[in-house]
This record gives sequence, structure tokens and C-alpha cells, in this order.
Amino acid sequence: MQSGNAFTTPFGRRSLSLGMLATQAQASDVDPEASVDKWKLFRSLCEARALIGISDRALVVLNALLTFYPQNALSEADGLVVFPSNAQLSLRAHGMAPATLRRHLSALVETGLIFRKDSPNGKRYARKARAGVTEAGEGGEAFGFSLAPLVVRAQEFDTMAQTVRAERLQLKLMKEKVTLLRRDIVKLIELGFEEMPDIDWNGHHTAFRAVLDDIPRQATIRDLEPIVDGLECIQLEISKLLQDKLNLTQTSAKESHSERHKQISNTQSTSDLEPGFRKDQGQANAHNHNGDLPSEPQQEQGEDQTAENPGPDRRMPEAAGLPADMSGRSVDLSGLGTEAFEAKPVPLGLVRQACPDIAAYAKNGLASWAELMGAAIVVRSMLGVSPSAYEEACAVLGQENAAIAMACILQRADQINSAGGYLRSLTDKAAKGEFSVWPMLLAQLRANGSHVRLVKGQLE
Repeated sequence: MQSGNAFTTPFGRRSLSLGMLATQAQASDVDPEASVDKWKLFRSLCEARALIGISDRALVVLNALLTFYPQNALSEADGLVVFPSNAQLSLRAHGMAPATLRRHLSALVETGLIFRKDSPNGKRYARKARAGVTEAGEGGEAFGFSLAPLVVRAQEFDTMAQTVRAERLQLKLMKEKVTLLRRDIVKLIELGFEEMPDIDWNGHHTAFRAVLDDIPRQATIRDLEPIVDGLECIQLEISKLLQDKLNLTQTSAKESHSERHKQISNTQSTSDLEPGFRKDQGQANAHNHNGDLPSEPQQEQGEDQTAENPGPDRRMPEAAGLPADMSGRSVDLSGLGTEAFEAKPVPLGLVRQACPDIAAYAKNGLASWAELMGAAIVVRSMLGVSPSAYEEACAVLGQENAAIAMACILQRADQINSAGGYLRSLTDKAAKGEFSVWPMLLAQLRANGSHVRLVKGQLE
């Protein structure tokens, strides 16, 4: 047992400091019942080395000192002083040079992990008890290095080790987050280049690289926090652009599946060029260009006439202003202005005949308006038209007319430099009342060599 609580001073010319006295005072309060596993404590010291301010070489010397303690548990009851010679200590410190050994022993003392308990002549030894026992705790006294500070500060070192482990885990998670954000942003930008080429993705990539260039080689948690914030902002911005496109695609697909193009057609006609007449258009288009109410289409009772063989007195369906069969005829609009067409819904068959190329992008060859609108979305992406431009066209022209415009743009793709700019121009004109899809379709129909002859609403 150590006798008394008086301070001990080092032997020879070694200096004394207040820190050494504080270590001795703290060690004098060691609990006699306390017991600490020395190797578990040593692992905590190794993990908390940076917080303690001790070098790895000094820990090698401390490990050698602990090997001279016979029990695995450090306890006051067994004595806490070890007294190896420098020669033996050097051997267990992997052959450390004497000067280096003395330097690291001094570092252990200065950091308060051990303190010196020197004998009158500076030698390290244990005085034998009367019964001949050489243990310091059995009536003898030992001079050397006291390990009591380790027992007293064991809980402190364990807390430091837990803090270091938590910070290490946090740093690992933050590095993983940076890695995931880097991967996600790169792949999202690649997708953006493919699906939305009209957006300045190079600007997003430049901002992304600027954030990465700020990462130091030995990054800490404090270094990575602004990096993660910057990458998250870039990811959210890119994700929003792609989400807008995804929402537009899903909305168009949903409407394509849910809506049906309602038609009032001639029941005696077998041609799909017969125009549809929707209820919401019937009231809006009740007046013709001259302000007169058109007459209702008449059906002759008892006559077995088809669209392929109309009679000379048979009037065309009022809703379209076009005959059921258009192949092989010429166009003569001298008796009827094009304004009469602009107020009518476009027949789907007319779109197929004027713009046959878009059928390649539909599953069933444009069998319905839903398939035309779905194919228009595919064509929009292929031609590089931005989602915002197409969405604006749908809002101004309507989804069906916007799809027709895309079909016409595809048909003339080799003559149009910027499909997106051209669609925006048509949308602006339509917003001012200066554009309708009818003239575009009729012009494309004439360019394809398909014509009709229409004189004052009657087929000749």
C-alpha cells in the first residue's frame, strides 16, 4: 500500500510541475475497491489518443509498463506501482532506444497517465516485507511508476473513446453520403442530357465539380458538412427538373388511358375519317364564320348510301366540313373560307393521312386519340422539345391539337432547325388567335399528294 497522501518529487535534476502535483493529488483519491481491466483501458487510450494528446510511441511504452503488472485488473489492493529497469522496459518496448524511451516516459508523466514514485537514490525496486514477500501491497513499498492515475481516470478515458468512436462513425456515414450524392448527381445529369437536352446541364455539372473540388484530402466532419449541403442542393434542383418531366409524362399517360374521344359520326359511313363532334364543342361552335346557324345534317330515310358512294345531293357532316373519303381528290376552297375549318374538331383519320410518320411511335398505329397523344410525348422527347414548351402548348391548344402539332413538326423535321422553338412560336400565335392546326394539316395533306374537292360544303 502507498503510505500517506504527501506529494513525492522526482529524483535528481528532473523538474516538478503543478501538473505532476495535480496528477498525484488525483491518484491519491483512488477507490480501494476499484478494479479496471488494464487491456480494455489500454484500448480506450489508443482510441482516445488524439484527445489525450499522446503519441503512438508513448503508448508502446505504456503497453510495456502494463505487461510488468502481474494481474489483468488494476487494483489498489494489489499495488499500482511497477518498477522495471530501463533495460527490461526497452526490450518489451520492441527494442526502443534508451533516449527515446526516456523521452516517452516523460510524455506519459506530463499527460498525467502515470507519475514517478522515485526512491532516495532514484532506483526502481520493491522493498521486501517482513515475511519475505516482495509485493508492495503486502507490507512492502515499491518505487517506480505508479499506474494509479489510470484507475482514477478510467471512466474519463472510456468516455473519450466513445466520443471518438461516435465521431468516426459519423465521419464514415458522411463520407458514404458524399459518395452516394456524387453517384446520384452524375447519373441524374446523364439522364437529363438524354431526356431533356434543352436544359443547361453543363451548368449543373460545373457547379457539381466546384463543390467536389473543395473537399480536402484529409476531410473532417466539419469539412464535409458544407460539401454535403452543397451536393444536396444540386441533387434537389436536378431531381425537381426530372420530377417535372416525370409528372408531365405520367399525367399525359393517365389522361391518355382515361379519356375517350367522343364522336358523332355518320352511322352509314365506314371510314375513320369521319370527324368527331364533342359535346363541349357543339355549343362553342354553333355559329359559323358568317354568324349564321348551320343546318343540322340530314339523313335521307330509306336510302342505302355509304360514304364510299355518296349521292350528289348528300350534304357533308356539319361537324367536320370534310367528306368521309378524301383520297384521290383535289382541293377547292373558293366557296368556303378556311375559318370554317378552324372551328371544327380534326378527324383522327385526317391526321393519319397527313402525318403518317408519327404512327411508327404508337403501339397500334394511331387507332385512337389516346395513342396519338402518347406518341406525341415520345416524339417530343426525341425532337428535343422541352417539357415546359409542350406543356404550354397543351394548355393553349389543347392536348389533341398539341399532339397534332407535334405530328406535323415530325413530318417536317428535316426542314425545322429547332422543334422546341417552332412549337413555342405556334403556341404564341395560338394564344393571340393567329394559329390553328387546320391550315397546317391541310398544307401537309397537299404536300403528301392527297386532296379533296370541297365547294360550298358539298362534295363534287
